Amino acid sequence: MTEPDLDTLRTRAFAGDTSAADELIELAADTGGFDDLRRLSDQGNSTATDQLIELAAEHGDLAELRRLSDQGNSTATDQLAELTSE
Repeated sequence: MTEPDLDTLRTRAFAGDTSAADELIELAADTGGFDDLRRLSDQGNSTATDQLIELAAEHGDLAELRRLSDQGNSTATDQLAELTSE
């Protein structure tokens, strides 16, 4: 995907286009796009939140998991507990 195409996809996704959001989530999950997932998650997109938690756990990003846990996300709390107990 070219950068202009990605910018267009982001614009549509962040404006509430659910199809664009789904496509961006898939792309971000595949490429490690924490920023895009975080922004969609912060807008209330639960799929983006799930992918963000998965990606953060895979990368051992305790700060991201802690941030989500502090917001009350129990899945992030569980992942954080699992990673810190190893």
